[in-house]
Amino acid sequence: MIRKVWTKLNNAKGFTLVELLAVIVILGIIAAIAVPAIGGIIDSTEDKANDAEIKMIEEAARIAYAAGEFETEITVDELVEKDYLEEKEGTDLPTGKVTYNSNPGEDEYSFEFSEGS
Repeated sequence: MIRKVWTKLNNAKGFTLVELLAVIVILGIIAAIAVPAIGGIIDSTEDKANDAEIKMIEEAARIAYAAGEFETEITVDELVEKDYLEEKEGTDLPTGKVTYNSNPGEDEYSFEFSEGS
């Protein structure tokens, strides 16, 4: 009887401790490589989203300027109030103003966003 139990235990199939440790080490190496790479992607995406948001504000100011809403500068709050921008629930637009710059006699002009109040 004891011999049958002993034979069954010796014939049991499974993973050894060394194999399990090897898998854990490999997963650790993969995690060490992947986590910083994903963090960099997230940071890059946030920067691009911020740049796109600023361009959107400048374009809204350009439309407001063409409609005669301001002469030299307009704030983001004024753009929202006059329905040139829409602030979605759960998001915050940056505070600041857009300034219209032109060179008289030349065909150069620009709209520049500056953060702050």
